[in-house]
Amino acid sequence: MPSMPLLNRDIKPPIAKIIPHTITLHGDTRVDYYYWLRERNNPEVIQYLKDENEYAKQMMQQTETLRKKLYVEMLDRIKETDLSVPEKIDEYYYYSRTVKGKQYSIYCRKKGSLEADEEIILDINDLATGRDYLKVGVAEVSPDHKLLAYSIDTNGSESYTLYLKNTGNGELIGTPIPNTHYSLEWGNDNKTIFYTVLDESKRPHKVFRHVLESNPDNDELVHHETDDSYFLWIDKTRSEKYIIISCEKITTTEVRYLNADTPRETFSIFQPRAEGIEYTLDHHEQTFYIVTNENAKNFKLMSTPVTAPDKSQWREEIPHRTDIKLDGIDIFHDYMVVYERRNGLKNIRIRHFRSEKIHDIDFTEPVYNAFPSDNPEFKTETLRFHYTSFITPMSVYDYNMNTRQRELKKQTEVLGGYDPESYVSERFFARAPDDTGVPVSLVYKKGLQRNGKNPMVLHGYGAYGISQDVNFSSNRLSLLDRGFIVGVAHVRGGGEMGRQWYEDGKLLKKKNTFTDFISCAEDLIQKKYTSSDKLVINGGSAGGLLIGAVLNMKPSLCRSAIANVPFVDVINTMLDPSIPLTVIEYDEWGNPNEKEYYDYIKSYSPYDNIKRQGYPHILVLAGLNDPRVQYWEPAKWTAKLRALKTDPNLLLLKTDMGAGHAGASGRYDYLKDLAFEYAFILQMCDARVRKMVGY
Repeated sequence: MPSMPLLNRDIKPPIAKIIPHTITLHGDTRVDYYYWLRERNNPEVIQYLKDENEYAKQMMQQTETLRKKLYVEMLDRIKETDLSVPEKIDEYYYYSRTVKGKQYSIYCRKKGSLEADEEIILDINDLATGRDYLKVGVAEVSPDHKLLAYSIDTNGSESYTLYLKNTGNGELIGTPIPNTHYSLEWGNDNKTIFYTVLDESKRPHKVFRHVLESNPDNDELVHHETDDSYFLWIDKTRSEKYIIISCEKITTTEVRYLNADTPRETFSIFQPRAEGIEYTLDHHEQTFYIVTNENAKNFKLMSTPVTAPDKSQWREEIPHRTDIKLDGIDIFHDYMVVYERRNGLKNIRIRHFRSEKIHDIDFTEPVYNAFPSDNPEFKTETLRFHYTSFITPMSVYDYNMNTRQRELKKQTEVLGGYDPESYVSERFFARAPDDTGVPVSLVYKKGLQRNGKNPMVLHGYGAYGISQDVNFSSNRLSLLDRGFIVGVAHVRGGGEMGRQWYEDGKLLKKKNTFTDFISCAEDLIQKKYTSSDKLVINGGSAGGLLIGAVLNMKPSLCRSAIANVPFVDVINTMLDPSIPLTVIEYDEWGNPNEKEYYDYIKSYSPYDNIKRQGYPHILVLAGLNDPRVQYWEPAKWTAKLRALKTDPNLLLLKTDMGAGHAGASGRYDYLKDLAFEYAFILQMCDARVRKMVGY
């Protein structure tokens, strides 16, 4: 791998000190020399992170002009003062808007008509005054629209403080409730709310019932989930009739329900948990609808009378299909909307309850993404959905389920004369080592030649059954207009190709995720879209695990890599139940306390498999307050890479000292961070490519 031509050799990287920490399990002894970096309160740890930040700053100093140029480019494409499509709930129209120069959204509403006077119900900019970070967890208006429950996180830890506010006079009500999670529901009495709180490992483990103006210290405990592998989520059926508590782990669900009109009564269990059985619940008139995977790997739809939830009364509505995955449903008064996935692409199907007539909404692009809006109105013929693709900006449609007509309500403006006809998107299937076809989605500027000389960024994730559906990004144009191809490898472990696709990339089949990605990259190189010397690979969180594993397995695959909050210290994390998500994720990675899983995880864990070999240029991003991937994982990985890698290539660790898993919270700060990443990508190009892309 060629070294970076502009690298300043006089600046020396930080070297983390070595303190042996011995771990023995299953007769295997490992020595972790950087275990001490877990000591968050150790001043030496904080100093090491600051030293790495300073090193990254110095090594990227030469790109300062480029970063400013990229920032201005991206900002100039954005309509800074903008308005979301108003959403009607009863007699109110709710929307959010942004104002030029302000980092955050302003939540507003109008009563009666869109011409009415605006009411600001929550200005996030005011809440963020004097703070470097702020995220809103929930913002839920009471059924009578007189109260707002909202929660905020001020450091990225995802521990939210809950507030109640009078929407009329703006005054806060009662005492704030700390340490809550981001799910909440109102009872239909406008006085009762249900919320979740976190345990020491950041797991939402208790549901409390709070009555307006009462002391939160006296709130009633509704449910305590004592099994550390489950977390709690609160929701409401679209009919607004039932409040739902979902007790969930990765492979199993148990639902409790309560009539929202009588919110002070006791929740009932719909179906007791059974290992490996997942289900969700919705409601229509006298019927419950259940989406479940019981004897249905790709899920099926069942129904049962509200008065008879026992499985003996269940009736099949949509059978299991091996070639189509049922992602979920939305219930309206007269219609059921079914969300499906066939051959990796989404489909929306409409069913009329009385006539039972069924039709699909057509989408024409070869690669796209479509998903529903909140659709809070129950008695309506309008389905609002979002549509986007690699080349179509985010578009909001109102679809009349009766007439089958769609109306474009808003398409995100791209300032500066964006022309979608200037770009091409496509999808093809690469071949994995076991001959499985792996989808690859691409976008690039029209006229690009497949000559092996194009710089390219290839993204991957592949975990939790989460599908990496494509989307439009005006920021991405800063790469595409410089001749880059941008792609997504839809590797196993995700959910793009159905449930089996997920199961073939988890537990003892996890390595399929990594070999799928390598196959996609090699196929792109073989087809002359790019070359290994022009390829950048990137992924975040579990996608960072993918990047770390690929770099160990085949470091010559790419010129550079970006690992964003990467989950790279897999075996140590999964052996520590005090870390958030550890016990919950045994169903995803396996429990290393069992030797079979220990051996398998150890064989791919990026931190444990760093070799004395050359690696490409690497940018590692972390957040000090990240509760999902602790900061020490990327820090330890970087320190060990520095000690063992044999190449002269650039290795940077940039830790946000005031944020968490998602990075900066403000929209301008986010663009500055993205400009840093893009500048790293461009800096890695060789001299000829730098000239070509206008470096």
